[in-house]
Amino acid sequence: MKQGFRQSMAWLHTWTGLLVSWLLLLIFMAGTASYYREEISRWMRPELPRTVVAPDVAASNALHFLKTEASNAESWNVTLPDARNPALSLFWMNPAKEGAGDDRATRRARFGQATIDAATGEKSDVRETRGGDFFYRLHFDLYYIPVYWARYLVGFCAMFMLVAIITGVITHKKIFKDFFTFRPRKGQRSWLDFHNISAVMALPYHLMITYTGIVTLMVMYLPLSISVAYPDGQEQFFKESFSDLPEAGPAAGRPGTSLPINALLAKARAEWHGKDVASFRVEHPGDANATVSIYQRDGQRLSRETPGIRLDAATGEVLARRDSAGGASQTRDVMYGLHIARFADAGLRLLFFVSGLLGCLMVASGSVLWAIKERTKHAKSGKVGFGLRLVDALNIGAVAGLPVAFASYFWANRLLPLDLAERPGAEANAFFVMWGLCIVAGFVWPRRQMWAWLLYLASALFVLIPVLNAFTTHVHLGVTLRDGDWALAGVDLVTCAIGVVLGYCGRRMQRWQPPVSAAEKRRRQLQATQTPATDAGAA
Repeated sequence: MKQGFRQSMAWLHTWTGLLVSWLLLLIFMAGTASYYREEISRWMRPELPRTVVAPDVAASNALHFLKTEASNAESWNVTLPDARNPALSLFWMNPAKEGAGDDRATRRARFGQATIDAATGEKSDVRETRGGDFFYRLHFDLYYIPVYWARYLVGFCAMFMLVAIITGVITHKKIFKDFFTFRPRKGQRSWLDFHNISAVMALPYHLMITYTGIVTLMVMYLPLSISVAYPDGQEQFFKESFSDLPEAGPAAGRPGTSLPINALLAKARAEWHGKDVASFRVEHPGDANATVSIYQRDGQRLSRETPGIRLDAATGEVLARRDSAGGASQTRDVMYGLHIARFADAGLRLLFFVSGLLGCLMVASGSVLWAIKERTKHAKSGKVGFGLRLVDALNIGAVAGLPVAFASYFWANRLLPLDLAERPGAEANAFFVMWGLCIVAGFVWPRRQMWAWLLYLASALFVLIPVLNAFTTHVHLGVTLRDGDWALAGVDLVTCAIGVVLGYCGRRMQRWQPPVSAAEKRRRQLQATQTPATDAGAA
């Protein structure tokens, strides 16, 4: 470590940022896209009708469908549509078959799901896709690796990121001056200014999103403390720490009648002084002991936890309410809510999205800046080391390759056959195959031209998404703009705008010329002054 406190912080800032920068960039980009998770999911299911119905009508249609298609299920879950997501999503759990094993396929077979038209109650023939949920899960569960290990890995990166941010603040003497300082066409100095601006402009957001990201998974990182406090098992810890409705009682084993769902939803709204219902769950449907658990919509609540109530399906009697958690748990829920920003309205969500993009630029420019600094050192020695080659290739694969992968995911949604088996998995595979090819390209030819080509490729893929949408669906810009459907039009317009910016970056990269060093300038000036004198002597 270097001598001096500030130099030590600079060293720590450089290495904590660089070592995890490529994975961190993936996490940041996927998390930023998740702010529009609902809109992306809707864009990726163009068959979904844009119908707006009263929640009671949607709930009645949902139960009518479930009574027909899943009458023997142990429970029904209904997520009601809202302004951002018109889908009426249903899940149910089938009873276990006698003699069936406990393998993953058997467990998955017990779950059923359907998306239906909220207005008609008919099953919507929508394509299979993870939609925006893919990006949401990707930013903390990653892919292809066990979820448990993925979350540890993401938490590790988040801790490195927090250290990099704090040490970055300490390192900069004039952090507010950095906000207004950008010197273009200065090579390394320009990259450093760009890195500072992208970091300082959204510094509160970067601190908040990193710290709250660690808080969301903090229980995983301290398992020994829970084991010591709760030697009989962690189940009691979760019961005491996280407020939720208690488990429903057993079924009576005899048929029963239930009140209309509208009456039960009205009871819940009365308890909440008119607040909206987001979802409900029916336990033991059709049984004399059937219950209905109803959950409030997030609304403007900062906390992630929302009120819930359980009613007797036959009488409407209140059986249980979700208790308030302790102070520590409420604090965690507020931080969790800040991280996922479900409370945000359109303007605040846009601000979070832009701040997330600045975070991506901060991480990307930091990794590129390291390579530029090292290249200057290596140029003096006349050779390029393995470390610099590795960072160059990974920078190309991550900074220029990830946009290619993100755009490919949208293209796969439109081009893959609708009846393809495991279609959601195929869309995800398209993302990683394209990203993998970009990384390989970076290793094969880690040159400036490869940067430009990949940026041009990403630009073309993003810019042409609206065109592809127009050729493959009926909800293209010509329709969505006319109808004022800004959720779908916004996805087309934003992807097109991102493509234009990437194209500009590719052009700048293609035409970029390294700045002339002071020594080179002096050499050229000396050569220019000597040449006329030599010519005069010869004459």
